[in-house]
Amino acid sequence: MNDQQLMHEVVKLALVAGEAILPYWRADVAVTAKADDSPVTAADLAAHRVIADGLQALAPEIPVLSEEDCEISLAERQSWSRWWLVDPLDGTKEFIAGSEEFTVNIALIDNGEVVFGVVAMPTNGRCYFGGRELGAWRVDRGAHAERIRVRNTPPADGQFTVVASRRHSSPQQEALLAGLSGALGELALANIGSSLKFCLLAEGAADCYPRLAPTSQWDTAAAQGVLEGAGGEVIGLDAQPFRYPPRESLLNPFFLALPSAAQWRQALIQLASAM
Repeated sequence: MNDQQLMHEVVKLALVAGEAILPYWRADVAVTAKADDSPVTAADLAAHRVIADGLQALAPEIPVLSEEDCEISLAERQSWSRWWLVDPLDGTKEFIAGSEEFTVNIALIDNGEVVFGVVAMPTNGRCYFGGRELGAWRVDRGAHAERIRVRNTPPADGQFTVVASRRHSSPQQEALLAGLSGALGELALANIGSSLKFCLLAEGAADCYPRLAPTSQWDTAAAQGVLEGAGGEVIGLDAQPFRYPPRESLLNPFFLALPSAAQWRQALIQLASAM
């Protein structure tokens, strides 16, 4: 099975995992805290089981690192060249609050680089999927998949739109937004939860997603694949490509997500490098 075929099978699996989540949504589900105080619910665990079993059936030779099964030693992970990176329910806080802005994230990683990613929305059946060498698509339940593409310039009748998190910011991020506003004019802010922030860029509905606040590897990899397939990129504040090497901490460094050919790319990098 080649990567394109594998990606389409993972789309099906992500949608099935989403169906496993829905019975718990808006159902007063019990919430427990993990060691890092992040919340987890029965829905997270149900989706994890579906995905872990499904990936094992699809490609038993590829190991899985999931947010709900991440106690795997660095010594073991260093031996992996190709592996799955999974967040069974990204946006657990949105899910608990009754919002629709949560997703199922599944990415295939090869030597630290995203081969492809799948981001599924359980509440409406929408799915984004793609990879740098594969292109990117959005498909709605019962419809044909549509190719998606970043926009390299804001619309002529619109403002420069920056995607922000509803729940997470930092002084550095606020300073970067102020600098962007000074360079590019008044900004429009699009607030949305989970990895959908990348997907807004990928489908040309926003221009930039700077993240100068904490994330984990499973929060970003799948949507990075979608964005890269749509002509975007994710880079560190040093302007280097954003990768997923095996390391002790599964926390990400800060990053910038943007269209690869944006005319304002260098201005953003200069602002970020001063943070």
